[in-house]
Amino acid sequence: MKVTVEELLEKAKLPEKISSSWHKHYRGKIEIVPKCAIRDLGDFSVWYTPGVAKPCLEIAEDPEKVYDYTNKWNTVAIVTDGTRVLGLGDIGPKAALPVMEGKALLFKYLGGVDAIPIVLDEKDPDRFIEVVKAISPTFGGINLEDISKPKCFYILDRLREELDIPVWHDDQQGTATATLAATLGALKVVGKKLSEVYISVIGVGAANVAAVRLLIKAGADPKKIFIVDSKGILHPNRKDIEAGKDKDPYKWRYCLETNGEGREGGMAEAIEGTDVLIAASKPGPGVIRKEWVEKMNDDAIVFLEANPIPEMWPWEAKEAGARIVGTGRSDFPNQVNNSLVFPAVFRGVLEVRARTITDEMAIEAAKALVAYAERKGLSEDYVIPKMSEPDVFPEVATATAMKAIEQGVARLKLSKEDVYERAKDIILTTEEKIKMLMEKGFISKPPNGVELNLSVIE
Repeated sequence: MKVTVEELLEKAKLPEKISSSWHKHYRGKIEIVPKCAIRDLGDFSVWYTPGVAKPCLEIAEDPEKVYDYTNKWNTVAIVTDGTRVLGLGDIGPKAALPVMEGKALLFKYLGGVDAIPIVLDEKDPDRFIEVVKAISPTFGGINLEDISKPKCFYILDRLREELDIPVWHDDQQGTATATLAATLGALKVVGKKLSEVYISVIGVGAANVAAVRLLIKAGADPKKIFIVDSKGILHPNRKDIEAGKDKDPYKWRYCLETNGEGREGGMAEAIEGTDVLIAASKPGPGVIRKEWVEKMNDDAIVFLEANPIPEMWPWEAKEAGARIVGTGRSDFPNQVNNSLVFPAVFRGVLEVRARTITDEMAIEAAKALVAYAERKGLSEDYVIPKMSEPDVFPEVATATAMKAIEQGVARLKLSKEDVYERAKDIILTTEEKIKMLMEKGFISKPPNGVELNLSVIE
């Protein structure tokens, strides 16, 4: 099906057009529903006083029993200060709440995870950290979301060090894991090795900072990576970045560790002669030009992750010689989507009660995505699984959990089979519950009867 640019733009605007009416109709996207039996009020003598005193006293004696007696084992806090919400910027905690509820919905539907949105009216990173630490006993994990950089890196590092439950910043680790998976899948298709390819990275936001870190840990040569910010290529002579290294040490570190050729200039100079282009910058089209892609190596791989419009149209990249092209959109092939990652990663770490999520665990999650796609049949238009393939999530959860056990950060040592079956059961059960609620009318149909077609555009 061939479509015009105007039709694409109109399709991209459709969710925004109907979103307010849908949100107002449902007055929020999540609710708390009991999961224990309530036959009559007599059962509350067990669920509440006096019966509840017994598990309380057991937890006081053995704190680990909180995982057995409460929903801590399956509950994640989604925490933001609203300083960098999607592409909207610093819109504040209240305005961020619809996004956090949407995240909670994805957690539940794709991973069977109970996620609670928590929007904090606190921009100071140290005070933000103290608040998260104070509420952490309730949760089995923390998902940081939509926090401006560079403080998002500092907050993540501190909380990972100071809490004994997994802490994850999805804008960093989730998108980075999906990008790594797509890169590994694409390299298999074109027959190149990660350790040998040259990689250009456009944008130095949270996602790309983490993506570069994961790529290097997975085997990429940092000297063959060329990173570009709004002022040009990162290199040791970037005095502006050196001057701000105390505030943003992460970018300065890449000035020293990457770009072994000492390239200077902008996007054109960074992209020339590379095998892989990873862009997570600003919406296009026109941000990246065809003539730049034309100067990439043969069998070039191009990932254009800006939303709602990628940095250049995928067909333009193809016309310029790219063999594999992916975007952040669901209506083009090879969607690089962090929603493939975070529900499954948390499903895995919650099953084994992991204390943290390591980079090695994220790499295993990426490899599991590639292994799934490989079994389905890797191709130029399928280098990473689709969100519409629900059986991928238990596999990613299992790979993550097994790595946690191997690294000694899991409280429970379960077999691979047990983790897979438990993950599969809770994910499928969640989907069935939602279907049943819709069929019985407890969840009403959306207003105005609009159907959102997510079919891939050729």
